[in-house]
Amino acid sequence: MNIPQLQIQTTRGILELQTTEPIQEIEQPRPTMTIQQPAATLEISTTRPQLSIDTTEARADIDMKSVRRRIEEHEQLGKQGASEGTARRAQEGQQMLRIENGGKVIADLAKQNSTPPPAQLGISFVGNRLNVQMSAQPGTTNIRATAQKTIIDVQMNKPIHNYTQGKVTGEMNPYPSIQIDVKL
Repeated sequence: MNIPQLQIQTTRGILELQTTEPIQEIEQPRPTMTIQQPAATLEISTTRPQLSIDTTEARADIDMKSVRRRIEEHEQLGKQGASEGTARRAQEGQQMLRIENGGKVIADLAKQNSTPPPAQLGISFVGNRLNVQMSAQPGTTNIRATAQKTIIDVQMNKPIHNYTQGKVTGEMNPYPSIQIDVKL
């Protein structure tokens, strides 16, 4: 007795996959930045110091007087001399009026007027330095600085993004197959 036989032959299918990798590029450009610092405003104002020196009295002490002062002094000396001269003449006149009382009035007056007063010594002292008048007013300096704000301008740049999509392709090599044979 022959029993039929069944023969099954299979071939496996092989799937080949080919892939292309995706490409992703991301670039972040630096931000665009500008910075400006304007110069500060500087204002300086000053008042000058003043020094005042008055040497009028010190110069007068060493006989270096102004013309005006000399004229005033000579005016005073002239008035005083005229007054003294008038007084002396009046006194001499009074003495001459009393000539009848006796005495030698004219001889005494002549002797008195002919004898000069003793001369002054030629020693003079240097003037007092404390007679120099000084006054000083200090000066001032005012400084005003005004800072200017910094100007900062920042612009962000968008990222540059390039993406190439990947691919997957498949191919069967060989295709799967089944062969069934019946043998008797």
